Amino acid sequence: MHPSASAKKLVAGLGVTGLSCARYLASRGEAFMVTDSRLEPPGLAQFLTDFPSVEIELGGFREETFVSASEIIVSPGVSLKTPQLAAAIAAGVPITGDIDIFSKTVKAPIVAVTGSNGKSTVVEILAAILDRAEKNYGLGGNLDSQNAKPALDLLLDSPRELYVLEISSFQLETTASLGAEVAALLNLSADHMDRYATMDEYLKAKQRVFTACHRVVINRDDANSYPPGDEVLPSIDFGFGRPSANGLGLLEEENDQYLAYQFEKIVSVNELKIFGQHNIANMLAAIGLALAVGVDLNSIRKAITEFPGLPHRCQWVGSVAGVDFYNDSKGTNVGATVAAVEGLGHHIEGHIILIAGGVSKGADFKTLTPVINRWGKEVILIGQDAMELAEHLDSDTQTYFAQDMQDAVEVALEHAVTGDAVLLSPACASFDMFDNYRHRGQSFIQSVEQLQ
Repeated sequence: MHPSASAKKLVAGLGVTGLSCARYLASRGEAFMVTDSRLEPPGLAQFLTDFPSVEIELGGFREETFVSASEIIVSPGVSLKTPQLAAAIAAGVPITGDIDIFSKTVKAPIVAVTGSNGKSTVVEILAAILDRAEKNYGLGGNLDSQNAKPALDLLLDSPRELYVLEISSFQLETTASLGAEVAALLNLSADHMDRYATMDEYLKAKQRVFTACHRVVINRDDANSYPPGDEVLPSIDFGFGRPSANGLGLLEEENDQYLAYQFEKIVSVNELKIFGQHNIANMLAAIGLALAVGVDLNSIRKAITEFPGLPHRCQWVGSVAGVDFYNDSKGTNVGATVAAVEGLGHHIEGHIILIAGGVSKGADFKTLTPVINRWGKEVILIGQDAMELAEHLDSDTQTYFAQDMQDAVEVALEHAVTGDAVLLSPACASFDMFDNYRHRGQSFIQSVEQLQ
């Protein structure tokens, strides 16, 4: 099927990415329209203000709109399995996405980072290193940060020497050939299983980050971090063991532990402002990416000892009656929550009271049980899938079903003793009770503040 001469490009899905697609198309003078299955999608007011003459269809997808488009730019939240989109694909309508467009347009090297957990932290550490090294770089993609932009908004700025992108599996689905200078798949654990039928399908989406890349940074502790196929690419690896000949790892010396490259010590773990095994892995990954683009170890050393961590990621909120409260609202899947509980468990003297729950996204919560048994004292459950999560815990695990965040925080303090920690790390999405994970984290912070 060939589109008519009057056919327009179609942006499927508004939100942050859809708006950036609209701005990009408008900057090029291209005719386009937008559609969203929601009546009031995020970004609608801004869209109507910025593009009052652009057609937009809301409240449901129409197959005719999809199959008659000249090209469809798919926002990450819209699955390629959506019937109307599948019909357009079957009809031969070209499909693309924001990262695909970016990679075909930009001339400078791309550093691409994906994975189930730690992407944002790794990218932000890398950005801090590049700042210290005085590199001229652009930061964006799926990264939710004050310093970052959607990928296509980066193209509206002056060109940079290097681009650092956090990329989701959803974005990779519509990216034909990324061609990154350096690519990393940090790790893989169950997430978005409401969108992917199997873990293998999820892995294959993530592995698209390696398509036509030139160098890779590999987590040698996760078999899913390696590129598929037999092609051998220049690589730097990282892991918790001793460094390899061309890798990063940990060296033990005089009761201290050091991040190291090959056999050169970089910094002591005790010099870092962030804690937990998962954050050591994040540091090593960021160092590997920095080395891969030519940053010197001195700049790396200075940047990582100053890095304070990110909001909503094992963020210390305050202490009430000798009980510390930590906000890990960004822990939206089981793997992230397991890492948070383990990291905090090693860090405190007492036990953890975990606040968890929300929208499960089809997750398997079984892997939470061992870490809760080891470090946990009680699990306080919130949200629509609280009961589903409770069913995966051991029968002797203390549980409490809270009405809302304030109730959860108050009960946690009642049940805690000096030396314990209360950790919000939901292992679930937030949109049953909150606008997003930031809103959920802010609700937790406000609830803690009311205790003081």
